[in-house]
Amino acid sequence: MGLLVGLLAALFLLDEPWTWVAVGLGAAWELGETALLIWWSKRRRAVVGAEALVGRRAVVSADCMPEGQVRVAGELWRARCDAGAGTGDEVVVRQVDGLSLVVEPPP
Repeated sequence: MGLLVGLLAALFLLDEPWTWVAVGLGAAWELGETALLIWWSKRRRAVVGAEALVGRRAVVSADCMPEGQVRVAGELWRARCDAGAGTGDEVVVRQVDGLSLVVEPPP
């Protein structure tokens, strides 16, 4: 957008020595904006898959004595809790074991 504004100003508003300044400033603005957006998009890696659940908190939906179900990130998962947890308790996901989560009560 900056380059477009610079070009339009150079064509319709400015005299000869300032046309190049306007185009140069517009191009510099565009390059800076592009570099900033690229840097901003690479700040964090995408976290996807079941492994992204490790460390998240979950709520027990069906008693985990030692197996049951938990709701984490809006999804219902089969879970195993060796310490045991009742319905409504909050637990932490420690690992993913196939299609089951290994959970334990928070410290």
